Amino acid sequence: MIYYIYSEDSQTFIEENKTLEIWSSRINYLPFSKLNELDVTRVSHLLVTGCLEEIKLLIGVASQNSIPLGIIPTSEQKELISTFELPNKTEDAIALALTPSQKKIDVLYCNETIVLQEVVVGDAPPLDQFDTALKGKTFFDRVKLFWHTVKKVKDLKHTQMKITDAKENEIKFSAVGVVGVEYNNTTFAAKLISSQLSANDGKLSIVILSPISIMQYIGYLFKSFVSRLTPENLPKSVGYIRSSRIIIEPNAPMEVLIDSSQKQQTPVELEVKKEVLALGIGEKFWEKQNKEKSTKDSIKIDHLPSDEESASYLGNAIPLFSHASQEQYAALFTNLREESRLSSTFMILLILATMIATFGLFINSASVIIGAMLLAPLMQPIVSLSMGVLRQDSDLQINGAKTIFVGVFAVLFTAAIIAFFTPIDRLTTEMAGRLSPTILDLFVAIVSGVAAAYAKSNEKILSSLAGVAIAVALVPPIAVAGIGLGWVDLHMFSMAFLLFITNLVGIVLAAAFTFVVLGFSPLHIARKGILTWMGIVAVVAIPLFSAFLKMEEDINIQKTLSNLAFNVGEHEVKLTHIELFHRSKTDEIRCEVISTGILQTEEKRRLKEAILKSIDKKAEVIVTFRYRL
Repeated sequence: MIYYIYSEDSQTFIEENKTLEIWSSRINYLPFSKLNELDVTRVSHLLVTGCLEEIKLLIGVASQNSIPLGIIPTSEQKELISTFELPNKTEDAIALALTPSQKKIDVLYCNETIVLQEVVVGDAPPLDQFDTALKGKTFFDRVKLFWHTVKKVKDLKHTQMKITDAKENEIKFSAVGVVGVEYNNTTFAAKLISSQLSANDGKLSIVILSPISIMQYIGYLFKSFVSRLTPENLPKSVGYIRSSRIIIEPNAPMEVLIDSSQKQQTPVELEVKKEVLALGIGEKFWEKQNKEKSTKDSIKIDHLPSDEESASYLGNAIPLFSHASQEQYAALFTNLREESRLSSTFMILLILATMIATFGLFINSASVIIGAMLLAPLMQPIVSLSMGVLRQDSDLQINGAKTIFVGVFAVLFTAAIIAFFTPIDRLTTEMAGRLSPTILDLFVAIVSGVAAAYAKSNEKILSSLAGVAIAVALVPPIAVAGIGLGWVDLHMFSMAFLLFITNLVGIVLAAAFTFVVLGFSPLHIARKGILTWMGIVAVVAIPLFSAFLKMEEDINIQKTLSNLAFNVGEHEVKLTHIELFHRSKTDEIRCEVISTGILQTEEKRRLKEAILKSIDKKAEVIVTFRYRL
């Protein structure tokens, strides 16, 4: 006999659909209030319409007595329809429910309570939410939902948990929440591990939310809500465990929510009963299941915080940036303390690099200068100084500053001696290129500082530090400043040394901030050092911004004079190859003049006046004449 069990609230729904031709005359209608009158020995098939708790009650009856079950959902039960791929059209849903299923599915229990969709331990947004919440939402609606969830992050706190699987393995970690699922439904948790889920393999999965920083958590939220992208790889803030039985025991009591309604308290035991329910479900449901059944348990939590130190600080609040582990912290500090100290190896390499750079500047060879950049070890004490500034570590600051000071003095002295005894006083383009620092050079230094700190904190990419040294070019500007001293050219010295100071302060500030982001110092300790160096950078940026405006002016002058043609008397002239040089006393404009003939003195005077009038400034004009035949 076929029994249709329905809730009292579904009476209207039943009456509206009783007249459909698809119904069989053998249907027996029974409200849930009279369920105790049901004789299961006479039942061959069960149908059900009701709330989630009532449906689960009948699932228990059907699975315990091996009776096929069909669910006829109402239009409001969107998550239920989506989970089991039930037809949206009521007539089709009835037809599916009336067809006894030949396949059986697993049933998940939480402390002996059936879990139909998900069980949530603690807080785990958005893992516990259904993707159906985003359907039909505009981009701005999704952004609002994103920010609404972000606001909750201040309430998230880690709790240490012990997980025991079916093989009695004990796994410990800290997390803010756990979501347990059995079927490939539309929750964000199930979407992340969809390739691991199967409805009849006797395994359940728990997805663990364990962000170590607010920024890491926001990154995952943005992908989920705004971009709606399901990550190809498991996000760094998420782990999972797959087994037939899982016991969750947190250090502190946590609330447990089953199917968004039933509340319990930890500890909880999740267990799967394999293939005990013959449920009428859509074909798409089976298509979503993992085709390769595996009897093996799966665990992926190596990237989650599990040590006592991490659990302690994450238990108070999730920090804005990640916190480096004690092992990472100790390894980096040992390295930086060693590199901050002045040594004979450091001085020998630095002097050799200076000699190479200085000779490369004289012969105007970029490749030779690049070789000097690679050899110079000056980046090491600068990065050490940035960590000292960050951690307010006086030893690291003093040793780093002393090494930098002695190193810079050695470079200046070496370059000055070479310049003094070299019988060449020609300013090459490689030298001139380091005499006009602008705010753009500060930006290069800042980006290089970020790269240097990141490379230093990660041994796998430490070799990239050489590329950073090339990008920021520390020794060549000091070598040019030393050449300026050797030539007794204070303007040359000051401009080149300003470029080095720009690189120094930019690297120190950016590296310190990067170390904060990487979790090597809490913000309350780092604040003083970062604010101090921000002030120093602001002071240095004043002449750099002024130089940037001058560079912009030079570009406008070049555009104005380039290909300028006019008559100076008997001859037509045209200006090309405009170059500007800023000297200590006056600026120089150098250009080529293409003329129809040799200019007389008066014509040259008119040419100069025309050039200066067109740019509206005083300057020395040096021209090279070329004649059009």
